[in-house]
Amino acid sequence: MQDFSGLGLAAPLLHALNKLGYAKPTPIQAQAIPHLLAGRDLVGIAQTGTGKTAAFALPILNHLLANPQQPPRGGARVLVLSPTRELASQIAESFKSLGSEMQLSVAVVFGGVPHGAQIRALAKGLDVLVATPGRLVDHLDSRVAHLGKTEFFVLDEVDQMLDLGFAKSIRRIVGTLPKQRQNLFFSATMPAEIAKLAGELLHDPIQVSVTPVAKTADRVNHQVLFVETHRKRDVLVDLLADAAMARTIVFTRTKRGADKVTQHLDASGIAAVAIHGNKSQSQRERSLEAFKAGRVRALVATDIAARGIDIDNVTHVVNFDLPEVAEAYVHRIGRTARAGAEGVAISLCDGAERDLLRNIERLTRINLPTQDRRAAPGSPESKPPVRAATPARHYQDRPQQDRHQQERRSGAARPHGFSGRGAGARPTAPTSPYNAARRSDRPRGDAAV
Repeated sequence: MQDFSGLGLAAPLLHALNKLGYAKPTPIQAQAIPHLLAGRDLVGIAQTGTGKTAAFALPILNHLLANPQQPPRGGARVLVLSPTRELASQIAESFKSLGSEMQLSVAVVFGGVPHGAQIRALAKGLDVLVATPGRLVDHLDSRVAHLGKTEFFVLDEVDQMLDLGFAKSIRRIVGTLPKQRQNLFFSATMPAEIAKLAGELLHDPIQVSVTPVAKTADRVNHQVLFVETHRKRDVLVDLLADAAMARTIVFTRTKRGADKVTQHLDASGIAAVAIHGNKSQSQRERSLEAFKAGRVRALVATDIAARGIDIDNVTHVVNFDLPEVAEAYVHRIGRTARAGAEGVAISLCDGAERDLLRNIERLTRINLPTQDRRAAPGSPESKPPVRAATPARHYQDRPQQDRHQQERRSGAARPHGFSGRGAGARPTAPTSPYNAARRSDRPRGDAAV
């Protein structure tokens, strides 16, 4: 394979690549970069960990070097949309490191953090803006962002973007872009909905693919354990007793489920942290750093974090809950077996999840090996624990909030404009664009899961 110098990239980019220790392009880079340097729209099919960020960043930076100009105030010459905060931050860092030999302004816009720094960065104008769709739509609605002079539009992890319900936000953003622009779509899978979106937004695109559609990583050892839902946490603890599971990501379907699994692991003496949309940005960053540094063995995450976790040497991925969207299985297991290493993907499957398992096998074209870990019929372990009944309370003994709820059901009157939250109730505040923006990426955005 040729080295980077044979792709026609400018000298400052070659110097940056040399400093980073990159000598030869990956397959997706070798295929995509020449087409992008020629100005073509492109659809790239590649799983995470294949070097696709550099595949689009390098030709974009090459264009910025060849065509220097002042970035547009309130906007950016390059717009990259990402489904998660973590991935957005990593893409921005890649642009900075690859563009270290040039004057480059890069900013990240996502929910869960104050608006001030983002507004100031947009006001100055940017070479590269990396954003999650929900928060960017908030800035558009508030007339902070103006994208009419954007030259490059990149949609990364398009399949995850659509799974998270971003389609409406993407179309809202695209409606503000100029018609003359270069479009780049990158995705790990290519379902019909993405093909339809590409047909709407791209002009005569080239398609490059470095892996068959929906093909899982060849180096992943897949295992499925049939187990009752109520026993999954205990089975997970048993699995993590194996010292080989030194760096494990556990995926749950819900935020509440992630917290409960984390608490159970901690109570069992296994250091674990959770990462999901209800965590603040600083909490998410601290959890990722603890996991990267090896201070905790298990990182429990929802699907939204699947695309934003770029950590080497993840030994195992555990699907505590099978994903409802089969494509998410591909993204989850892509967290392991990176950079030539091997990895293991273990899925805990309850009887109610058998249809989800069949969907995954149909998508991946793999008959996943199974093992029965269910308790023996009739044994105490086979029966879910019975919760103790909560004794009934008289009306006057109930918390004031419960009484308000009963009053609302019975039609009891409340003062107009009050929230009905008990003695401390205050008049409800009027809604402003940035009050609403605190929920920036829900459900259209990155805090939804």
